[in-house]
Amino acid sequence: MRKLIWAALAVATGLGAATGAEAAVTVIGGGMAEECAKAAARGASDERTQEFCTLALETEFLNARDRAGTYVNRGVLQLRRKEWEGAERDFDTAVRIKPDLGESYVNRGAAYIGQARFTESLTQIDRGIALGVEEPHKAYYNRALAHEGLEDAKSAYLDYRQALALAPGWEAPRKELTRFTVTRP
Repeated sequence: MRKLIWAALAVATGLGAATGAEAAVTVIGGGMAEECAKAAARGASDERTQEFCTLALETEFLNARDRAGTYVNRGVLQLRRKEWEGAERDFDTAVRIKPDLGESYVNRGAAYIGQARFTESLTQIDRGIALGVEEPHKAYYNRALAHEGLEDAKSAYLDYRQALALAPGWEAPRKELTRFTVTRP
């Protein structure tokens, strides 16, 4: 059984101090895969933890969801270090293993944002939202970042508002919304 957990990621795309979000998939039941998930959920990003995740993938018997989730978790660690290509490879693998895991797509979209591939990011995030994610506010926040990268201020504003509506206590979209001025024609 897995529970999906989200953490914050600083995205270096020229969007100022904006932060993206990625999903860490928690594995319950013991083993290295669970420890990898806990590390991703608590915000780890070090290479030693990533090696632990790799060891879990190489040595533990995991069902398809757990294996895909462990690839997502390892990719999350790479996202935090801005290792976009390595993270993308792990999300690609997760999608091949479990194509209905929405967080794989949202995270791949975050990796694309980090690479300034904003149009591709939108496609991935939209797919993740359509499949369903446990914390959709993070997906809308990432989608807002992609819209900003494409200089679509209206869509970015609407997605930041949606992220805030879904998670009223989350400060990140509230902060981003302060940069917008809405005028009516």
